[in-house]
Amino acid sequence: MPPLFNRRPEPGLSGPLPPAPLPLAELLVRVRQAVETRFAESYWVVAEIADLTLPRHDGGHCYLVLTDQHVTGRGAQLKAQARATIWSQRYQQLAPAFLDQTGQELQIGLKVMLRVQVKFHEQYGLSLDVLNLDPSYTVGDLARQRLETVRKLEAKGLLERQKHLPLALGPQRLAVISSPTAAGFQDFVQQLSESPYDFAVSLFPASMQGAEAPASILGALDAIRPRRATFDAVIIIRGGGSKTDLLAFDDYGLAAGVGSFPLPVLTGIGHERDEAVLDLAAHLALKTPTAVAAFLAERLARLDAVFGGYAERIRELARLQLSDAADLLQQAGRFVHRAAQEQLDEHRAELYHRIRQAATVPREQLRHHHRHLTRHRQGLRRAARRALAQQQQGLRTFGRRLAQRFRRLHRRRREQLLRHRYGLQLAAERLLHRATLRLTQLSAPPLPEATVLARHGYVQLITDHQQPEHALQPGDEVRLLLPHLTLAAQITDRTPHLAPSALPTASPASSE
Repeated sequence: MPPLFNRRPEPGLSGPLPPAPLPLAELLVRVRQAVETRFAESYWVVAEIADLTLPRHDGGHCYLVLTDQHVTGRGAQLKAQARATIWSQRYQQLAPAFLDQTGQELQIGLKVMLRVQVKFHEQYGLSLDVLNLDPSYTVGDLARQRLETVRKLEAKGLLERQKHLPLALGPQRLAVISSPTAAGFQDFVQQLSESPYDFAVSLFPASMQGAEAPASILGALDAIRPRRATFDAVIIIRGGGSKTDLLAFDDYGLAAGVGSFPLPVLTGIGHERDEAVLDLAAHLALKTPTAVAAFLAERLARLDAVFGGYAERIRELARLQLSDAADLLQQAGRFVHRAAQEQLDEHRAELYHRIRQAATVPREQLRHHHRHLTRHRQGLRRAARRALAQQQQGLRTFGRRLAQRFRRLHRRRREQLLRHRYGLQLAAERLLHRATLRLTQLSAPPLPEATVLARHGYVQLITDHQQPEHALQPGDEVRLLLPHLTLAAQITDRTPHLAPSALPTASPASSE
């Protein structure tokens, strides 16, 4: 039969999908199943009784609160705590035996070694069922040495270290430490071959009896250590033997080497009643090699059952989801039909309402727009009149400013022209006076007639009243005859001529 589980994942397979959210009850059911699967066997534990409730009557149960503490310089510190129960029938057997061998009854503060089985309940949580009690005091040197070894391992944390290592869900790559000729090894291999699952067994030979057994087993562990990545667990098995053959498995060095080993170590050293220190330091202690093989095959069977349960649960959930989806789809169809009918009725009513409003709303809007336009038209007229008045006022103001500015400019220009004319008259009088003085000093020939002088560019004086030239006074108006123009002038001053006989009768004038 082909192997159900491969030792390595097939290449090309994608990673698992993220898990769907679970109800709390289902999660706790899975925790219970995992605890029952993972901690199917019983375990020896060392703890202190923190609380104790003894049976009040025959047939009652004993309830304990177990704690694991260590003492530091600042006092005791709690490491772990768990509830434990000694059921009535087992208590009636264990309590008298404990009292006979130790001389004292169970009490608070007492450190005990118990063999417990882990239980988990969805409502009450984690608890321990006490299966057996190991008395604190034993008889004989071997028992004292064994107890001392256990205490040293516990002090260094090597007694429980293997318990905390995770064992693979389906351990199939096995490193077996045993004698090749041991019947226990043959039984182990035969038991594995009869299982429907595939196991890869690698044998590391070692001596399993005598004083050289601890060193031989430690040598095999050292050979496994560099190849630990290729194995899931280490199996230490041997066949049956006398009670003295177990002394090698109480060796502190061997137990410490197993307790500190990085892989889970399973033991099956072939004794039904006795338990070696090696068993306490191992991850899991089983009685015989065939028990170890049965445990491995059963672990894979449980894993197979779990996967089968998961598959069945997945199919059941799929059917439930399909049924729920079908019901939901029918409900959604009815809801959609009902909602569509309601929306259709609403739209029909709204359409009728809009049709009624279509006859009244436009007229009302037209009246509203007409009133609005009327107000705007009146407002525009008032605004136009106000703007026109403002523009007229601005134009009048601008006209007054232009008139004032024009008058100022005209007055300024007139004054400039008068100053210019006065300057020209003054310059002309000066030039005339200079010319007169120059002429008086010259002996010039007699001037020609007035008409001839006028024709050649000289000025002829004409009076309105035919007054003689010597009778003209300042303020009299005269005319000056030029060759091509006659000017009206006014006498402003008289200047006596030095040679009146030689010059024509004329007086300087200023034209207006």
